[in-house]
Amino acid sequence: MTLRTFLLGACSALAFAGMASAETLTIATVNNGDMIRMQKLTDDFKAKNPGIDLEWVTLEENVLRQKVTTDIATKGGQYDVLTIGTYEVPIWAKQDWLLPLDNLGANYDVDDLLPAIRSGLTVDGKLYAAPFYGESSMVMYRKDLFDAAGLTMPDAPTWDFVADAARKITNKDKEIYGICLRGKAGWGENMAFLTAMSNSFGARWFDEKWKPQFDQPEWKDTLDFYVKLMKDAGPPGASSNGFNENLALFQTGKCGMWIDATVAASFVADPKQSQVADKVGFALAPDKGLGKRGNWLWAWSLAIPAGTQKAEAAKKFVAWATSKEYSNLVAEKEGWLNAPPGTRKSLYANADYQKAASFAKMTLDSIESADPTKPTVKPVPYVGVQFVAIPEFQGIGTAVGQQFSAALAGQLSVDQALQSAQQLATREMTKAGYIK
Repeated sequence: MTLRTFLLGACSALAFAGMASAETLTIATVNNGDMIRMQKLTDDFKAKNPGIDLEWVTLEENVLRQKVTTDIATKGGQYDVLTIGTYEVPIWAKQDWLLPLDNLGANYDVDDLLPAIRSGLTVDGKLYAAPFYGESSMVMYRKDLFDAAGLTMPDAPTWDFVADAARKITNKDKEIYGICLRGKAGWGENMAFLTAMSNSFGARWFDEKWKPQFDQPEWKDTLDFYVKLMKDAGPPGASSNGFNENLALFQTGKCGMWIDATVAASFVADPKQSQVADKVGFALAPDKGLGKRGNWLWAWSLAIPAGTQKAEAAKKFVAWATSKEYSNLVAEKEGWLNAPPGTRKSLYANADYQKAASFAKMTLDSIESADPTKPTVKPVPYVGVQFVAIPEFQGIGTAVGQQFSAALAGQLSVDQALQSAQQLATREMTKAGYIK
C-alpha cells in the first residue's frame, strides 16, 4: 500500500466516523411566529454544536397537540424535543414521560425565569420543560378607531365597555369588525379564551365535587354574551378562526379589538408585519367586577421525552433556544421588539426592551396577576386558569369546544350547546371516576 493510498483511506475513515457520529434531533413545534423565527436562527446553534443536525416537524396547534400526545403516550419515539404547554408538563412529568432538565449549563440561570412561568413547569422541585415564551392575554385595540368614535380605552376595561365599544367601531361595509375572538374548536383554541372569559363571569368547569357546571347561569351568561357580541361585531366565519387567523385579520386592519395572547403584541406592533403597527394600544383583559379578569397563563416550552436516545444533544438544543443569549441573538438580528417574551426577569429589567416594547409592563402585569391555584370566583378542586390540569381535559375540552364553536356558527343554540356540554362532561367525568 502506498503512503497516498493509506492517507486517503484514513481520511475517508475519519470522514465516515464523523458522519456516523452526527446526531439528528427531530423537533416537533407549533407554527407560531416565534417558533418559525427560531428555525431561521438555528445556524447559530449549529455553529456552536457542529455534531448536531436538526429536523423540524412544524404543525398547527391542534394537530401538534394530538400528534405529540399520541407519540409520547404510546412511546412512539418520533421526536427528541417537544413543544408542549403548561397543561401537559406536570401531567406528563408525573407519568415519567419527560426527562428532568437538571443541568442546562453554567450560564443558563434558571433563577432568572419568571416565578409564575417556572412554577407551572416544575414538579417536585425539578424543571421538566424550559419556557421558550410565556404569555397571559390582554386587549389589543386600534387607537385610531377609538379616537374616531370618541372612545377612550381604560387600562383595566370591563366586558360591558368592550362590547359597547366593539359595536360602535364596527363598519361592516369597510370590512372593519369591532372585535375578533377565537372561535375554532379546541381545548387550547376557543376553550382557552372562553374558559378564561368564563372565570371573570363567575363560572367554573366543575364544582368542588367535580360535577360539571355548564347548567349554571354563569356559563349561560358567558356564552350568550360571547355569541351575541361576535354576531354583532365579529368577522364572518369566526367559528373557524384561531390565534393565527385572528392575528392576520388584526394585522391587515380588519379588527378593532382582539383579546388574545400577550405574545401577539410584538407581531401587531411590528411595522414589518402589521399594517396598523403605529395605531395599536394595549389594555388588561376585561372583567365583570367579580374580582377575576379574563386573562390566562401559558408557556410554550421545550421538553425532552423520556424515550429519546439523544438526551444530551436535545438538552443542548433546549438550553440554547431558551437562554438569555438566544434573546440577545433575536435582538441583534431582528430588534428587541421581537425577543421571546414572558419568560425571564432580566428581559423586563432591560431598558432596551422596555423602550422597544410598549406592551412590556402590561404583559408582565398580566402574567403575574393570573393565579392557577385560584382561577375562579367560587372554589374549585382543580389548578389551571384556561384549562383544568387533569389528563381527561384534552378530550373533554375539545368536545365542549366543538359545541361552543357550533353555537357561534349558528348550528346550535346557546342552550343546546350548554346542554350537550353538560351531558358529555358528566359522562366522561363519571367514566373517569371523578363523580361517584
